[in-house]
Amino acid sequence: MTTTPRSPRLLVLSTVVLAVVGAITLLGVPHGQQPPAPSASAVPAATDPSMAAAPSARQPAGPLPPSPASATSAASPPSALEPALPPHGEGPAGDRAIQHSLEAAWPADLAAGDEQQLLAAGRALLRADATGVGRAKWPRVFPASDQAVAPAFATAHFRIQAAIARRDGSPNRAVVHLVWAGMDRGGTFTDLRISDWHFTRTTSKKGATTWIPQPRT
Repeated sequence: MTTTPRSPRLLVLSTVVLAVVGAITLLGVPHGQQPPAPSASAVPAATDPSMAAAPSARQPAGPLPPSPASATSAASPPSALEPALPPHGEGPAGDRAIQHSLEAAWPADLAAGDEQQLLAAGRALLRADATGVGRAKWPRVFPASDQAVAPAFATAHFRIQAAIARRDGSPNRAVVHLVWAGMDRGGTFTDLRISDWHFTRTTSKKGATTWIPQPRT
């Protein structure tokens, strides 16, 4: 049912999602497992006379500043750090990380009221498209022929993992990026699905702003 428009913005969104999956994989090390120690050839012996020589011109004398990792560890004890992200596909525990990644990739550029209106409409449209629930509310987007089509995804197993609303090249155009999970009629569950919904803004004579969803092409 849901189709993904081919656009550069969507390719960037895919890159962000893949980066989150990579982070989940890297952080999925079993608790208590230590990284392999460096080999003897990689670490010079402390008794090597050459190590007592003055530092080279490429490495200034004196203590080096702490690395970002060590600085973070010093500032926050392990008990205060957030737990490691769960492995890929283990439910909503990783949704927060996906949301943060989207927000970091695209800083907010809409008024708070417009953003909330767009997010609510985008979520409702995606749910209607995937599960069939609420299609009648959007007759311009879902014609009668679409409303009669059986939904592709089960409502009970549908979940929006993350969503952001941003301008789409003009103050009067916007796009809602959504990452979601669902189980199709064949019983296959897949997360990190991507959908975009585009909107145009209209303003009434009284100054009321309305975002109108654009039909899928």
